[in-house]
Amino acid sequence: MYIAHRRLILASLCAMVLPFSLHAQRLEIPRPSFEDIMNLHDIGAAIISPDGNAAVYSVQSTDWDDNRYDTELWMVRIGEEPFQLTWTKDGSSTGQAWSPDGRWIAFGADRGDERQIFLMNPSGGEAHALTEMEEGIGGFVWSPDGQSIAFTSSDPETEHAKKREDSYGSFVVEDQEYQMTHLWVVDLPEVPGTAEARRLTEGSDFTVSGFSWSPDGTEIAFGHTPDPLINSWLDADISIVDVATGSIRPLVTDDGSQSNPTWSPDGLWIAYQASASDIGSVYYQNGLFYKVSASGGSPTQIECDLDEDPTIAAWTANGIYLTSWERTKRRLYRMDPNTGQTSTVTDIPDQLFSVDFTPNGETMVIVAREEGSLDEVYVSSATNYVPTKLTDMTHQIDGWSLGTSEVISWDSRDGTTIEGVLHKPDDFDPSKQYPLLVVVHGGPTGIDYPTAVTGYVYPVHQWLAKGAIVLRPNYRGSAGYGEEFRSLNVRNLGVGDVWDVHSGVDHLVSQGFVDSDRMGAMGWSQGGYISAYLTTTTDRFAAISVGAGISNWVTYYVNTDIHPFTRQYLKATPWEDSEIYAQTSPITFINQATTPTLIQHGEFDQRVPIPNAYELYQGLQDVGVETQLIVYKGFGHGITKPKERLAATWHNWIWFGKHIWGEEIALPIELGETTADSSGTH
Repeated sequence: MYIAHRRLILASLCAMVLPFSLHAQRLEIPRPSFEDIMNLHDIGAAIISPDGNAAVYSVQSTDWDDNRYDTELWMVRIGEEPFQLTWTKDGSSTGQAWSPDGRWIAFGADRGDERQIFLMNPSGGEAHALTEMEEGIGGFVWSPDGQSIAFTSSDPETEHAKKREDSYGSFVVEDQEYQMTHLWVVDLPEVPGTAEARRLTEGSDFTVSGFSWSPDGTEIAFGHTPDPLINSWLDADISIVDVATGSIRPLVTDDGSQSNPTWSPDGLWIAYQASASDIGSVYYQNGLFYKVSASGGSPTQIECDLDEDPTIAAWTANGIYLTSWERTKRRLYRMDPNTGQTSTVTDIPDQLFSVDFTPNGETMVIVAREEGSLDEVYVSSATNYVPTKLTDMTHQIDGWSLGTSEVISWDSRDGTTIEGVLHKPDDFDPSKQYPLLVVVHGGPTGIDYPTAVTGYVYPVHQWLAKGAIVLRPNYRGSAGYGEEFRSLNVRNLGVGDVWDVHSGVDHLVSQGFVDSDRMGAMGWSQGGYISAYLTTTTDRFAAISVGAGISNWVTYYVNTDIHPFTRQYLKATPWEDSEIYAQTSPITFINQATTPTLIQHGEFDQRVPIPNAYELYQGLQDVGVETQLIVYKGFGHGITKPKERLAATWHNWIWFGKHIWGEEIALPIELGETTADSSGTH
């Protein structure tokens, strides 16, 4: 999504000193190293063959030479070893989908200038391109008869826009200039090769998002918004297009957001998800489920009995399947489409991240993980759930010293019960005292859970090996604990969140194994905001790292690409209630700040724009607090390339090494060969 450069801007009140040799620096990093963690191959989504006897799944790996993450497709037949299907030079292969007859695997790949649909025989052989769209393709779905594929593609730049740029250079009018995305369909040719696609929708009245074929293949239900602007999904509707004629009829046009249209197996109904109100309070309220006759009419609400915000995964003859968090577990549920009653389908493994069903709904493949494993592919009967593991990605961490993780709970300042994940060294001794590092997740509707490997740009496992404990709190607003819990930081952002962090720290300190003079806190996005709030409101931490965090809600509000987020959580604009914006903004309390603070931010971050970083940085300098701002050039809200992610990890290692352990470490200029075994990916 973002173009990355290798240069880093480092602005600091203090310089790192005592440059060690590369050999000495690498000895500072306990095994596994930062690179070892980053070299782990990770499974994405898996799809099951129509006969239920094989699965195709994606695997992401790290390409250090080209500074990118590469995704390729693998196949596993039940009872056999997995093998790699695709090798995409300078690109990735994603979005895999079996044809209904099992003859072909379709996938998207950027093997030229733009992403196109490719077809591959699952028995082997070279893949061939099916489409040659000027703007490439987005999502795609096979027709039920396997003779066609529907896909989305953005409209090309207009001739008017090209001529304007020739005369006046490059500029855009904010919120008024964009390219619409529309539905197309391509028929499979008799001889393998590209085929001309046929447009199904067009015009400037709407842009297409998700879509679903009717079981008989004559119609496609699709979600659409007035334009492709990021906040327009709050005003999404659903329509149906006739595949043969291209005629469109509206299906659901109520106020608010309607999305994810899913046909019933008999083709008579369409289920969909909707926001809880016409203003689309989608950030912390539970979503709603409806069904509507495929021929039109008034929708009927399905009164789902889950107090969470699940997502429709599929509708089979057995019911509507939903995925959702349940505290620190992620489950698959089956919902009765008439009563809304749910039953839990999966109880193991602990966290389920994707699911796919055979056309008859009898067999499913999931990607899931246990607390001590990496993501693995499992297959099971959908009616008698007994999962069989088909992969062994976890062998990559055999013999590694990663510490332990467990769920703990405590009472916050207002009596709310908070859970968190506590990581301890393998040789943890409760009679000793350890440095404590608090890592705060983003969201705020993110969630932390026990896992074998964690980190992002925070070297959790290396800190554990160094002799620290790590707490990852699921503060108020986190997913998995119900709508009321997710709403507890409405008009209480930062304030209540910090109560939860402080009380979690107090809980651990009271047990006697925390060295309260050596504590640090950090987080990215909403976690960065909470870390910034800690920076300006407490002196109990020896060091803090603020990653892509909000320092001033007013600054955030006028710069972010998701203005509704602030209006919904603070229940006002800055012009309507300046007091609530001040009360919840870290910068308001800058004169109290004393904690050495590292600030990390992407140069082109639109979600939390970089003025938030500069504002906190300047404020800390003005009050004489040791600080360092590192800007990752060319990046947005996340650090999405391995070299810069490695740099960001080093920056945190150096910062907390100095302020928690009293070490002076320099950033290595050259890196030796990585040590992870990258040969096995099954």
